[in-house]
Amino acid sequence: MAEIMAVVLAAGKSKRMKSDLPKVLHEVCGKPMVEHVLDAAREAGATKFVVVVGHKAQQVQDGLAHHKDVSFALQEEQLGTGHAVMCCHQNLEGHDGAVLVLTGDTPLLRGASLAALIEEMNSQSAACVVGTAETESNAGLGRIVRDADGKFLRIVEEKDASDEEKNITEINTGCFAFDGPALLSALKDVKPNNSQGEYYLTDCAEILRTQGKTVAAACRLDIAEAMGVNTQEQLAEVEQVMLARD
Repeated sequence: MAEIMAVVLAAGKSKRMKSDLPKVLHEVCGKPMVEHVLDAAREAGATKFVVVVGHKAQQVQDGLAHHKDVSFALQEEQLGTGHAVMCCHQNLEGHDGAVLVLTGDTPLLRGASLAALIEEMNSQSAACVVGTAETESNAGLGRIVRDADGKFLRIVEEKDASDEEKNITEINTGCFAFDGPALLSALKDVKPNNSQGEYYLTDCAEILRTQGKTVAAACRLDIAEAMGVNTQEQLAEVEQVMLARD
């Protein structure tokens, strides 16, 4: 069985935290939030880890130095999620197994949910599985657009969504499982043709689908797992959710 790699995006500045400490090193229940993400990936079977660092890169690396199975990739300029994964090119080259792409500010991720995405990828021989969740509180979130048969078509961001698409309650959680070689191939075709001028990882799913590869959207996460932390208030909120779980 091929090894599973986890790529964890942890390069952002997040000025809204109003703190000198890099966002992903803020603690939730006594542990930096990025470590909760690494733990979930380990529980899902990942054995290779790449953390993408950028803002205060050395501080993040020092904070994770005790994880001997973690390597780092530097994203000097933050040009989007797709660009962050492009910075892992050397790590991805030659990796034939699955790749989980996760964000370092989602400490409520569960290992069982990530394992379910890998299971979905294997059972469907998919090049990509988009982890989704259902929520009525979908404002600001990317919607999952499916065809009449329920098959994945694309992810549409709210600002680009039609009125009908805005009513979709299945959302992108930002968790993906990719076939390693397929991910590397798709990244070559990602273009910054959006209002932000950024390279979006979400484009990889549509690129792979248009190449004729199987792309699935799997509603295997609950909405709490998609809760990203950008403010001190959100940090307190995810800690309360984690405490309630235990």
